[in-house]
Amino acid sequence: MEPFVESLVEEVAALLVQRECRLVIAESCTAGQIAAWLAGVPGISSHFCGSAVVYRESTKTQWLGVPAELLTTCSAVSPEVTRCMARQVLQRTEEANLSVAVTGHLGPDAPDHLDGRVFLAIATHATPRAAIQPGGEETHQLRAVERLARQQEAASWALAAICHHLRTDPAKSP
Repeated sequence: MEPFVESLVEEVAALLVQRECRLVIAESCTAGQIAAWLAGVPGISSHFCGSAVVYRESTKTQWLGVPAELLTTCSAVSPEVTRCMARQVLQRTEEANLSVAVTGHLGPDAPDHLDGRVFLAIATHATPRAAIQPGGEETHQLRAVERLARQQEAASWALAAICHHLRTDPAKSP
């Protein structure tokens, strides 16, 4: 693991403890990379619930309840589906109080407007239903060209977004 990624992982773990948060992730294009990195931290299971790797559209529907109509209308690589994934994985994981969802198109054969584009959404139990946090949605254009490098860039970007959220959220816990 690169030193930059290692420091992000350590910071996420420390902030989860400090903020008394329990995180769950819905990963599509990162295919479990975020979870794999976090799972390398001893004791992380106290604050990391797990990750649903929902790579295919049918898995997003079956495991998370993402409506098939939403996938058809917006596509799996869209802010709308990413928000839905974040809300759904949080609602389905009772012990979690913070969720992150990440989707994107790593290529090849991506439409030009989606090639290397990644979407992220962060949800919390701010209301009785899981709510997307203000400022908890981001879009990132990957710089890497090779598929595995893109996957790792997307995962490290998601870790950085989690850190930013945990550092700047004024509430003690989301």
